[in-house]
Amino acid sequence: MKGLGRVFNVIPAASGVHIPLTHAQAVSFVTYEDDGSTIATIKESVDGASEQALDCDVYPHKAPGVGGTWTAMAEQDDTLDLGDDTTNDCMVFTIDGPQLSDGFNCVEVTVDGGILIAIVHDLSQQRKPANLPRNVV
Repeated sequence: MKGLGRVFNVIPAASGVHIPLTHAQAVSFVTYEDDGSTIATIKESVDGASEQALDCDVYPHKAPGVGGTWTAMAEQDDTLDLGDDTTNDCMVFTIDGPQLSDGFNCVEVTVDGGILIAIVHDLSQQRKPANLPRNVV
């Protein structure tokens, strides 16, 4: 095994799907604005139901989509706004399992435009990619 299954799992089209943190400690989201601006809304749920805004602080970073230096953004909460920064058109942020409210086990991020990739990491069990547990609810 290389990275997939040993270190991480990935959801290439992650906008609007519920990602369980039952088999991992955290999920990092990577956005890329391909249409001018990206606003990401973060929610939590119980197996995809009882959805509510995630009430925690998020510490995003931004960078050019073609590579470059990551720059810390201001602390934000359940809505992240990359704004009209045409140089830094990529954003990354992480949600850790302990940031979820008691009884909640899934994270959902929806972007209003652009691309969103989720990287589920700190897996509780290492498995061959074909044997990874379902990564969306």
